[in-house]
Amino acid sequence: MTIAKKLLPYLLAVVASFVAAGIFISLMGFDVFKAYQTILFTSFRTPNGFIQTLLKFIPLTLLALAFTIPLNAGKFNIGGEGQMMAGGIGAAAMGIMFADLPAIILLPLVILGGVVAGALWGLIPAWLLYKFNINEILTTVLFNFVAFFLIDYVCTGPWRDPAAGHPTTVLIGRGGWLPMLVNNPPLHSGIILAILVAIGVYIYTSRTTGGYELVATGANPRAAGVFGINTRRMFVLSLVLGGAIAGLAGAFEVAGNQHRLIEGMQSNFLQLGLIIGLISRGNNGAVPFVAFMIAVLEVGASAMQRTMMIPVEMVFIVEALILLFVLLSDVVRRK
Repeated sequence: MTIAKKLLPYLLAVVASFVAAGIFISLMGFDVFKAYQTILFTSFRTPNGFIQTLLKFIPLTLLALAFTIPLNAGKFNIGGEGQMMAGGIGAAAMGIMFADLPAIILLPLVILGGVVAGALWGLIPAWLLYKFNINEILTTVLFNFVAFFLIDYVCTGPWRDPAAGHPTTVLIGRGGWLPMLVNNPPLHSGIILAILVAIGVYIYTSRTTGGYELVATGANPRAAGVFGINTRRMFVLSLVLGGAIAGLAGAFEVAGNQHRLIEGMQSNFLQLGLIIGLISRGNNGAVPFVAFMIAVLEVGASAMQRTMMIPVEMVFIVEALILLFVLLSDVVRRK
């Protein structure tokens, strides 16, 4: 009964958002029920639709966790996009420079390169916060723009693929490719690793001493400091962990999907990751479930645009309304 009471406001928020968006769709002259049928069921009609949903689920889950972990410590990591690109650069660098190594060495090296690069990209804003008390929102956002130029330089530099019509590098070594779970349509094993990471983050933040200190810091930094927790170090740790997980998402895009570094691979994962984290209200255990729901909406939106010519931005409106109604439900519940 308690779980049902907790879920009810979220279910009502989702229903209200679909009703509100349905009014806009109707005013635009489209069939509302057909549009929602396309959005909600495309992911489950065919194997390809379901696998495309899982492939979107991977980076969405990781980018959301990259936001919620610092949020648990009371900090806002808006740099997941840049950290993901840094992770992709690190993974591609390992995969290209050591392309001849066997898979048992090269694959861990590629993934480690992505994680370390993402962690370092998160460490710089964390150090600026620790040393000079510079707001992490400003620095993480600005470092996204630095990453844009860096990935452009790498994709058009000495590793570029001259045969490609888009800024991209040559392929990484075959040993750096993630093993496939399904070949047609293709699904790589990053889905398993992403779920394991999500479980690990949940266990860390809710079942360990270090995770308790992190959450306590976010709940009340002053009280946490009184009880001996080094809150400034917790701030740094949270941003570095967030960067590492975002970097892992970049490594998965390189090693699992593209097998090379491509400019624009980050898509709109940052915005969706923020929405997922906020809808989850920073609850790491809820992130994978919300991420799957958003992945379903994203795949359905593409199908809706192809079959009904409804602008894909309509799904962005639905996602924004879900977030808005979830936040409003919290206000109403408190009153």
